[in-house]
Amino acid sequence: MRRSYKFLLRPTRHQQIALAACLEDHRVLYNAALEHRRTAYRRAGVTVRYGDQSGELKHIRADDPDGQGRWSFSSQQATLRRLDKAFAAFFTRVLSGRTPGFPRFKGRGRFDTVVWPRDGDGCRWDSQPNHPAATFVRLQGIGHVRVHQHRRVKGRVKTIGVTREGRRWFVVLSCDGVPAEVLPAAGAVAGIDLGIASLVTTSDGEPLANRRPLAASAGRLAAAQQALARKKRGSNRRRKAVARLAALHAKVRRQRLDSAHKAALALVGGYDVIVHEDLRIANMTRSASGTIQAPGRNVAAKSGLNRSILDAGWGVFLRVLAYKAESAGRELIAVNPANTSRTCAQCGHCAAENRVTQAVFRCTACGFSAHADVNAAINILRAGLALRNAAKAA
Repeated sequence: MRRSYKFLLRPTRHQQIALAACLEDHRVLYNAALEHRRTAYRRAGVTVRYGDQSGELKHIRADDPDGQGRWSFSSQQATLRRLDKAFAAFFTRVLSGRTPGFPRFKGRGRFDTVVWPRDGDGCRWDSQPNHPAATFVRLQGIGHVRVHQHRRVKGRVKTIGVTREGRRWFVVLSCDGVPAEVLPAAGAVAGIDLGIASLVTTSDGEPLANRRPLAASAGRLAAAQQALARKKRGSNRRRKAVARLAALHAKVRRQRLDSAHKAALALVGGYDVIVHEDLRIANMTRSASGTIQAPGRNVAAKSGLNRSILDAGWGVFLRVLAYKAESAGRELIAVNPANTSRTCAQCGHCAAENRVTQAVFRCTACGFSAHADVNAAINILRAGLALRNAAKAA
């Protein structure tokens, strides 16, 4: 399997300056390559591709030895590939009829990652293996940077990336050949219903709490945002206020990820087969339809619901659950969520009137009553087992 490991870096002051300069030079290279493509097509109708721009790198490095020339050639190629992928995604959206979203220039603070495509080419993981007390990663032009390695790296390190989050620096390792850690059979199956009151409710009736980290930090975030709004643009105080606000948002993000890991670990440890809804979260969290002159109905309520869905972090949870299930040897099945919340788990009667409230389900045909999320989870489990049986029969 292929897995990623993320560790906190402990750079010195000079290494922090060098890391920031590395990001800035790669950002400049990205923007220059984007401008090259735009100008060539606008003036001459010529399409510039990755191979053309990669071939010009040696001349760029020779003309600027103290700038672009001091960084790894392969990392600069990875930045050009990043631009090439952005254009490929743009043309894919155009062909499929979606909103295109032409690739944009990266402003300061909008380019926070540099990737070295191969360990040993401009970078080296565990560059000082004989050091008794610490792990280091060597980056060309920066040196040996200390790493806070909180767990063992398994498999073979393939690519190395450095990313900046606020004032912190992280190294991200992408590893091939990571062995699976198959858990013993649990002898149970479950359907799970994602919600707001509880992050997950299983078909056994067990809820997993939703910590709502954004709601818990709303007061501090609002105060930090108001303090930022009062600062003069370009001032040192504004930069500090931006850093404080970013640190609060980073804490919320870490809390959400922590909740996802704990919930996914509990499910993977307790069930052999887990069935979940195949949700289109981006569609569910779209703004209410309408215009400024004629706004849609319940705009405020829809905005609050969208905020609660995003605060719960369904997408993060499902992504974490998928890779934990794969590593543990569990089976994960996604089913169509249509009508799972309004269908009776006992008699199969489907009607909108069955859902009395957000929490109460009462069938109008047979009188069956249960918690609405538990009823939906049972229907999800049945749909998933039906798909599983059909796949085995085929």
